[in-house]
Amino acid sequence: MRLSDVPGLTQFTLALALTAFSVPTAGAQEAIERRVNELLGQMTLEEKIGQLNLVSHGPPLRWEDISEGKAGALLNFNSAPDVARAQALARQTRLKIPPLFGLDVLHGFRTQFPLPLGEAAAFSPRISRLASEWAAKEAAFVGVNWTFAPMADLSRDSRWGRIVEGFGEDPTLGAVLTAARVEGFRKGGLAASTKHFAGYGAPQGGRDYDTTYIPRAEMYDTYLPPFRAAVEAGSASFMAAFNALNGEPSTANPWLLTDVLRRQWGFDGFVTSDWVGIGELVNHGIAADGAEAARKAILAGVDMDMMGQLYIKHLPEEVRAGRVPESVIDESVRRVLRTKFRMGLFDRPDIDPSRSDAAFPSPESRQAAREVARETFVLLQNRGDVLPFGPGVRSVAVVGPLADAPHDQMGPHAARGHKEDSVTILEGIRRRAQGAGIAVNHAPACDLFCRNTDGLQAALEAARRSDAVIAVFGEPQELSGEAASRAHLELNGRQAEVLEALAATGKPVALVLMGGRPQVLGPVAERIPSILMTWYPGTEAGPAVADVLFGDVSPSGKLPVTWPRATGQLPFYYNHLPTGRPTKPDNRFTVQYIDEAITPLYPFGWGLSYTQFAYSDTTIAQKRLDAGQMLEVAVSVRNTGAREGQEVVQLYTRDPVASRSRPLRELKAFEKIALKPGETKRVTLRVPVESLGFHLDDGTTLVEAGAIQVFVGGSSLAEPAGEAEIVRTFRIPPMERRAAVSTSVAQ
Repeated sequence: MRLSDVPGLTQFTLALALTAFSVPTAGAQEAIERRVNELLGQMTLEEKIGQLNLVSHGPPLRWEDISEGKAGALLNFNSAPDVARAQALARQTRLKIPPLFGLDVLHGFRTQFPLPLGEAAAFSPRISRLASEWAAKEAAFVGVNWTFAPMADLSRDSRWGRIVEGFGEDPTLGAVLTAARVEGFRKGGLAASTKHFAGYGAPQGGRDYDTTYIPRAEMYDTYLPPFRAAVEAGSASFMAAFNALNGEPSTANPWLLTDVLRRQWGFDGFVTSDWVGIGELVNHGIAADGAEAARKAILAGVDMDMMGQLYIKHLPEEVRAGRVPESVIDESVRRVLRTKFRMGLFDRPDIDPSRSDAAFPSPESRQAAREVARETFVLLQNRGDVLPFGPGVRSVAVVGPLADAPHDQMGPHAARGHKEDSVTILEGIRRRAQGAGIAVNHAPACDLFCRNTDGLQAALEAARRSDAVIAVFGEPQELSGEAASRAHLELNGRQAEVLEALAATGKPVALVLMGGRPQVLGPVAERIPSILMTWYPGTEAGPAVADVLFGDVSPSGKLPVTWPRATGQLPFYYNHLPTGRPTKPDNRFTVQYIDEAITPLYPFGWGLSYTQFAYSDTTIAQKRLDAGQMLEVAVSVRNTGAREGQEVVQLYTRDPVASRSRPLRELKAFEKIALKPGETKRVTLRVPVESLGFHLDDGTTLVEAGAIQVFVGGSSLAEPAGEAEIVRTFRIPPMERRAAVSTSVAQ
């Protein structure tokens, strides 16, 4: 079906233009503030608090709550008829304030794109913007105008199931991609609610919802930069995190919500709680009842109560009793109204109820999903150049339950994704093989969770009569995402047994891994020569995977997380601090394990290609740096192989001697470039000198005089490239600092 064939879609481009919005100019902002103040002055206390109530479709929502002004925002409305009905009811209220319609649109609406962690492996803000814009276009078409995304939680622990929703372990990569996602959502017509503010990605033991302990200086250095980038990119709202941070729940944390977000960063949008997050303050043990929870949350800076109904129930009495000043309520309502005016909701016509998400996936959205997916795949190893399959491969065996798993390939939080829309990996391989005259023999070998291997013999027979084996294994969707923390990251069930048996056939095996995090491979990494990590690839998984397996496209993804050898290494990350006893293999009394290597299986930033790249002639433009200047590093990158390919050029730095221990390496800039065989490009990477410093506990940035070591290459194992010197020490108070985004130019 094409868009032009669907009733009501002949004006599709115009419709999208009407849903998109932009950051207002100074003059427009003044006009908005006048309208906000005028409207606020007409509101009763109950009408104000109604704007702070966020309720989901279904119980406990009553449709009359909307017409009575008791719901300022709604979530899980994902169809045009329901949105239109709610909009009509809102117009029956005295002040006719339009509601927000929020939904978890993380990686697609109907057309599913790769999960955010996979998308991060592309190391490409262009790809992040493209995926987010498409997700927003589809959602906005049926009336959704607000997404609970992007997730800006940095995580160094793959046991945490929600690592799949973020960008991985590095703050620089996270800041660039978070900003790109905010921009893409806005361009497509969705206001962003960046989440979860903050520290949610570092729970003890990798257990979702558990407490986190992060020193404030570390918060500023590592966990907060992606959130700050979201502010600078124009995120309309933020979502408070579930977790307690250093013993203080984020939902009642004035340091996070008021001191940092509003005073230091100047954010003037609104903050919503997470699902029943305010009520959970009772469980955290800092509130005796719902009234106290509501009071603590609103005073800390949470403007909107998601599904708790504690604000609408308790705040009127809290205000009348003098425990909550009405001025606090006014300021929260002002933030909500300001956002609605900025989004143009007061001036936008109601959604056409005849619209349907059945218009998607369209040929255009499928092409975009395929393009994004194949940029995210990471070739972890390729001994013997098993991949790509060449002319000598005339038959392949496709083995594994995830080869034909249309639901699982979409991954968690798939919004309005339909498994019927998915092109499975098996189908994608069949389509590609048919055109090349290659026979495909399929046998799943085991059930989805690989508990039952009754089909193993059939799979081995398929392998023996084929020239090569494509084994598709990993994590079914249920094992990833929210509430999917894992204590054991080994391949689940009997997958390792099946893979060992396939390797024993002597046929070349390419393992296509699907999942939401690194998985402990153990002996599989030694037995299987070629391993391609595809994450959860989305709707167009099949064509994208086939493009890479058969060499139509060279893989170019890089790991956004460190890949451990064993679960016991976690949390594990590349940018760790030095110790007084650095690892020496022949000295037991240094940093190491007695039962496992200290190194990762694959390092951060790692990813192979079907071609090879050589780095040369690295220069540092200015060796002596002062405030306001740039560290500028140029390098020549040559494609020395016989295929086209893309490389992610990565710049790392280290401050070897400082007043406090600094990481052994820190990613500071990167650029993805495309090179034809034999082609050379000169890439210039630039880093503001202010980004070479670190934070103190109060948020002050301290840039110290001294040497800065520079490393440039294709992963976090990049080679040394020289040194620069910061000539004097200087400080930047937190309210004066603005986002210093690394830049790069390929010539």
